[in-house]
Amino acid sequence: MSMQLADLDAVLAIESESHIHPWTRGNFSDSLAAAHWAYCIRPNLDQGKETPGTFLDSHALWAYCILYPAVDELHLLNITVAPKLRKLGLGARIMEAIEGVAAQQKMPRIILEVRATNEPAYALYKKLGYEQIGTRKGYYPANPETGTREDAIVMAKSIKLES
Repeated sequence: MSMQLADLDAVLAIESESHIHPWTRGNFSDSLAAAHWAYCIRPNLDQGKETPGTFLDSHALWAYCILYPAVDELHLLNITVAPKLRKLGLGARIMEAIEGVAAQQKMPRIILEVRATNEPAYALYKKLGYEQIGTRKGYYPANPETGTREDAIVMAKSIKLES
C-alpha cells in the first residue's frame, strides 16, 4: 500500500527505534512530495479483524520502503522492518517485491547503500544476489555527539527484464 502523510507517525516510531540516525518527518515528507515510490507493509487481516492470540491489528505497520526511480535504475533509499518482526523473512519478501516493481517498470538494476556495520542487512542482500560495487566513505552519521561517520557499502543487482 502506498505510504501517505497519515502513516508518518507509525513510520517514525519504527524509524526511531531502528536506526542510529533516523530519517526525520521532513525526510519522509520530502520523499512523498518528490513522488518517490513509498510503500507501507501491513498485515492482511480479514476485514480488519484481529487474529486471536496475536498482537496484530488492521492498523499495525510491519515495514516500509522508499524507492527513487532514476532513468535506468531503482535506488532503494530506505527499507525498515519493525524490530519485533525481524528474522521472519519479511525483509526478503519486501526485497523480492521491489525487484518485481523494478522489472515491471523496465528498470534493469537496483542500487542501495547499507551501513558497513549492518551485518544482517548486508547478509540478506548478498543472499538475494546483490553485489558490492563500491564504498561511500563517511556516508552515514555514526555518533551525533562526536560527529563520527560510517562507511556505506554500495550494492547492486541486475534485474531480468521480460523482452
